[in-house]
Amino acid sequence: MLSLLSKFPEQFTPRGIQKEIISEIEASFDSGYKKIILCAPTGVGKSLIGSTVAQYFDSSFTVTASKHLQNQYIQDIKFLKSVKGKQNFPCLKLMESEKVENSRRAIRWGLTCYKGQCQERVNKNGKEIVEVCKFKPTIKQVEEKTYDSESCHYYLQKYEALVSKHSLWNYHAFFQIMKFNKKLFADYLDRKVSVFDEAHKIEDQIIQFVGFDIFSGHVEECNLNPEKYNFTDLDSIIQLTDDIAFSYAKKIKDIKESSRFQKDPDYELISRLERRYDRAAQAKIDIMSDKDNFVVNDPIKDLNGNFRTISVKPIDVSQSAKAFFETEYQIFMSATIDKNSFCENLGLEKDSIAFVDAPKSPFPIENRRIDLLNIRRLSYGSTEEDELEVIKVIDRILDEHSNERGLILTSSIPRCEKILRYLSPKNTRRIRVCHSSNKDGKTQDETISEHASDPRGVLLSSSLWEGVDLKDDLSRFQIVAKVPYPNYKEKRTKAKMDKFPLWYTSQTLTKLLQGFGRSIRSENDQARTYVLDTAVNNVFFKAQQMIPKAYYDVLGMDT
Repeated sequence: MLSLLSKFPEQFTPRGIQKEIISEIEASFDSGYKKIILCAPTGVGKSLIGSTVAQYFDSSFTVTASKHLQNQYIQDIKFLKSVKGKQNFPCLKLMESEKVENSRRAIRWGLTCYKGQCQERVNKNGKEIVEVCKFKPTIKQVEEKTYDSESCHYYLQKYEALVSKHSLWNYHAFFQIMKFNKKLFADYLDRKVSVFDEAHKIEDQIIQFVGFDIFSGHVEECNLNPEKYNFTDLDSIIQLTDDIAFSYAKKIKDIKESSRFQKDPDYELISRLERRYDRAAQAKIDIMSDKDNFVVNDPIKDLNGNFRTISVKPIDVSQSAKAFFETEYQIFMSATIDKNSFCENLGLEKDSIAFVDAPKSPFPIENRRIDLLNIRRLSYGSTEEDELEVIKVIDRILDEHSNERGLILTSSIPRCEKILRYLSPKNTRRIRVCHSSNKDGKTQDETISEHASDPRGVLLSSSLWEGVDLKDDLSRFQIVAKVPYPNYKEKRTKAKMDKFPLWYTSQTLTKLLQGFGRSIRSENDQARTYVLDTAVNNVFFKAQQMIPKAYYDVLGMDT
């Protein structure tokens, strides 16, 4: 039988560390393990290792969380057929109706498959029928290559991935098809191995499918009185969810009845309401199937004390996870992953899973120094003096790096605002606050793009701990102002801590180590990291057995 290394992507030459890891993975397979966790830092080339495993088994799913990493796979691994979301493709039907001929312009104007309707109810001869978009091919047509040359780009790439031996998905698309369309595509989901990249994000991705967020706009749209419900009580929120579903069902029925004699009823509105009904109805089913496993977080309120959002989240995601881990072989990869905590959270048997921990970072230690400055301990009980002392040190570090770009990470938006308020004016002018959504309406990507054009710019954020690539001189220093503990005031956090003792420390360590890696992205890259919060020592002490070997040298730990 061919060796695992022989399946390394042929256009690349494996480096020494990649050969070592592949040898360990092969030894684990030879020992009978069918599930493997790989912990390896940025720069090792995990995507090439995962692709080696995929080719070895001749049929695979590869799943990742970020668009950036998905694009990297597409660029490097040609045998993977990628599936991207509907927002990335122009809707041919909308282009036709709006008389837009340029695909890029259609996407820029929002005429995407996300907005388009693949199925519409239409009136024909006084009878309502469901009409499928003429541009949508069937999966059989794609499999037999008999589809029209002007077929929908979104469905072509999705079906080509399903009929191919090797496909590449983001977690949302993969979970969607495995949770809701498994029977529909059963003939195309029989693969030998699943490669889960950025596996430390799996729990958060699952929560998007089995949790439920209720927005004030939904309650208003359904003409419900929020004062009727107790937003801290699960039974009351279940009733609210049921009332939302009932209201949407009634709206749909009323629109259909009032539109019976209209030539062109508002089918777009009906489709939108149906999606909201389905989401609310499915949420109630999920919650009622395991009611004791759900918790209602305290509502997020606006400045006037009115609720904006209520979230209902599962405590234990292990039962849901089983639906996604069905291939015979599985490999879970991340730069920051602890075997014991990962298995505990996802309900995996520790003894049946091999753990491969890369022994070192491929980056020189002098390029990735971490200074634990131990300025003050920051917490909910911190004094004003503690906070201001930390900000003084941030100011000093900014002065030391006055002609370089950098990054400041902290734990919350209010802490970002406080840092900005007390920095010296000359350094305040260098700052760009960057969150997933920003007050000025700019996206995270737009803010980072502006940062790239400012030679002295500094990003300040509570959300850039991972998923952003500040390579080379986009960031030559980074400051961790506050250790990113999960919010223990959230009910779900408390419930997780009670049920899964390792979870709180593991979550904190993972986010911290992910933050350390934002500014050092290649062997020739370099950046200095400063940690100001003394609480980091407590994290490293509690997480001694969780810290990946690749961080031992830079943290001064014994090997």
